[in-house]
Amino acid sequence: MSSVEKLSIALTPEIASAVREAVDTGDYASSSEVIRDALRQWKARRDLHGHTVEELRALWDEGAASGSSIDSEAVMARLRAKYQALADKGQGR
Repeated sequence: MSSVEKLSIALTPEIASAVREAVDTGDYASSSEVIRDALRQWKARRDLHGHTVEELRALWDEGAASGSSIDSEAVMARLRAKYQALADKGQGR
């Protein structure tokens, strides 16, 4: 690593124990490697989803403002009936 910035972090006893165990078992060479890997995965997951908290809030608000929901079971039942009727009609030619 060409440059690093040292930060002090506070971990719960459970997380600290898991970090030490990862080093003790040889999965990582140091606790810093464990934390860096966890942060890389966190960043990748956030980047993959591609939405900021503000964007997610706006999407939530848009959904809430769009009106009441509809019963998916009722919609699926109507679609099944519709396409079954079309299939039955096509077989009767």
